[in-house]
Amino acid sequence: MKKIAALEALIQEWEQTSNQITELQSLLEMDDGSLTAELEEQIGKLEAELAHKETEMLLSGPYDQGNAILAIHAGAGGTESQDWASMLMRMYLRWAERNNFKSEIVDLNEGGEAGIKSATISITGLRAYGYLRSERGVHRLVRLSPYDAAHRRHTSFALVEVLPELEDNSEVIISPDDIQVEVYKSSGAGGQNVQKNMTAVRIIHLPTGLVVTCQNERSQTQNRENAMKVLRARLFEMKQQEHAEEISDLKGEHKKVEWGSQIRSYVLHPYQMVKDHRTDYETSQTQAVLDGDLDGLIEAFLRSKPD
Repeated sequence: MKKIAALEALIQEWEQTSNQITELQSLLEMDDGSLTAELEEQIGKLEAELAHKETEMLLSGPYDQGNAILAIHAGAGGTESQDWASMLMRMYLRWAERNNFKSEIVDLNEGGEAGIKSATISITGLRAYGYLRSERGVHRLVRLSPYDAAHRRHTSFALVEVLPELEDNSEVIISPDDIQVEVYKSSGAGGQNVQKNMTAVRIIHLPTGLVVTCQNERSQTQNRENAMKVLRARLFEMKQQEHAEEISDLKGEHKKVEWGSQIRSYVLHPYQMVKDHRTDYETSQTQAVLDGDLDGLIEAFLRSKPD
């Protein structure tokens, strides 16, 4: 039913666009010069909308139309990398807000002095995974450190994972005998906001050793459901990677992905530049990118990877 509803909405969008084009054509034929400025504005908006729809057509993967689970992990480097991880989390939350996606922090592991060690975010909305799969990989930050008394330049790394949220649980079947469930008190603010109940959930998948935690909800049941959702997505991703490696071995090609092989660099000093190393797309609008303006970067990736 969800797929039918999504297709009906898509048809309605294109019908509205078609009607707009017909209406503008009629107005252009009637224009005596008094509507020229207004029509040029409307045509500009329509061109931008059509360009956006053209990008949407590149989202043809089997999970591109669905929701996404995004995980951020700080790299080595302590406070520097943890602060960078929190900057990335803010960037993606802002991006979701700009694009009318619903975002929810499922799990958050805060850093010792500042920033975060890791975070898991659920991003819900049509084509969320299709857009966000461009963000999978290592992100590199170069800046003058606010945590260095000498104010020296530092390089920090953080890893971003993007997983599809599986609507059909049959794709990954998890036996109850294969998991170990632990509950504990959620961490967070102290004082009157301290969590006194055992609501946080940790699930260990015994065959693979995968560990998933969730502590955002006040309900233990809801935390368990969210943790199972993340575990299912991680197991699916692991299965996909194993399949890809088998194909790569058969072809005689295998490239090891190392921690330092970043997909994108964000340079704040000695100059301002964000560059995606896969597409060579770059922009000097670093603050806009960090505020969630990722459209140019995402579109460049999608156009370079039509599959």
